[in-house]
Amino acid sequence: MARLVILGAGESGIGTAILGQQKGFEVFVSDKGEIKEEYNKVLEHFEIEWESGKHTESKILNADLVMKSPGIPDKVPLVKKLVAKGIPIISEIEFASRYSDAKVIGITGSNGKTTTTMLTHHVFKNGGLHAGMAGNIGDSYAKMVAEQDYDEYVLEISSFQLDGIVDFKPHVAIITNITPDHLDRYDDKFENYVAAKFRIAMNQDENDYFIYDADDIAITEGLTKHPVRSKLIPFSLKKQLEEGAWLENDTIKMNVEHKTLDMSTDILALEGQHNLKNTMAASLAALLVNVRKEAIRQSIQTFQGVPHRLEKVLKINHVEYINDSKATNVNATYYALDGIKKPIVWIVGGVDKGNDYSELMPLVREKVKAIVCLGMDNSKLRESFGNVIDLMVETYSMEEAVKVAYKISERGDSVLLSPACASFDLFENYEDRGNQFKAAIKKL
Repeated sequence: MARLVILGAGESGIGTAILGQQKGFEVFVSDKGEIKEEYNKVLEHFEIEWESGKHTESKILNADLVMKSPGIPDKVPLVKKLVAKGIPIISEIEFASRYSDAKVIGITGSNGKTTTTMLTHHVFKNGGLHAGMAGNIGDSYAKMVAEQDYDEYVLEISSFQLDGIVDFKPHVAIITNITPDHLDRYDDKFENYVAAKFRIAMNQDENDYFIYDADDIAITEGLTKHPVRSKLIPFSLKKQLEEGAWLENDTIKMNVEHKTLDMSTDILALEGQHNLKNTMAASLAALLVNVRKEAIRQSIQTFQGVPHRLEKVLKINHVEYINDSKATNVNATYYALDGIKKPIVWIVGGVDKGNDYSELMPLVREKVKAIVCLGMDNSKLRESFGNVIDLMVETYSMEEAVKVAYKISERGDSVLLSPACASFDLFENYEDRGNQFKAAIKKL
């Protein structure tokens, strides 16, 4: 019996354990931290051997195959020992794909991938397809394959997950955009991060499709360095295309594989230029899997958006409070600042991933009236914006940040939580940060 060792007992680890056991592996799960109670119960239920609070090397280095959680860097000594022994290390995406014949739509990108994934799945389901949504969102792909295999999967895939693929091949690959992010995991080299994103297409052939933002320089340059064998389907807001999706006046026009679709931008439920692009990507994928045009139009109108992404929370004293906690990098915050028309009290900060705030400067000068810093170390924010914004306040808890923003804001303003940073200094994750923001507002 082949031995499958799983490093990390999060959503992807538990899903892999269930599928691995089902497929006849001897499974061992090891997590250096505490395993959540709900996951402990699953492991006990399936009688899967596990440990927490440590990695026992004697139980790990005898593996035939290792599935590594995307959160564990390759530089960790234990991972280096596994590599030195020649033990294959793969991601959950790779493992699950070996046991499913479903058609896969794989979506990656620095920003917009969650919205595009949820929108694509919404369109597929409304169009009558038996489609599952997994990956970096919701249930794990492996758990879905084990419990209820679908005809199609819409997968949100991070660069860390793509680092661990070998044969994984989506029928439709989408790259929404590429901007500097997670560079600490890629030797501080943007080109390494770009290469990781392009791995989504590395196993595709001429029968597959690659949907991409033709306005994104990192992607268009990446295509010259990482040639793609599948059929290229671009989308653009800046130029008219013969095939793909483009904007003509206030109409999204699409032409792909001899199918055409026109949609007025007025019907879009989501606001902002970036969401025009997310809509184009999702609609092109739907056309490629033969969802009816009317179902696509209807779905685009009814989509509710993603929690913690430009989520309107409440209006208090004619001040709008907006939760954009999912903005964990500068580019995501750029979209938020760009999309809001009112004067902004901006709550920003957290764990800086090598951010360059200079691209935000024109928007900050034009729109931001005050900055509320929320993080353990706000020195880089002070250096970047201290000379531009008269009022900057440092805070160390969400409740304090919201109270300060409430005092500063005036009728007609927006209070925007768009941190441009990771959340791990003060919060469990971006969801916890967003939920604390909403809770603090309700206490005002």
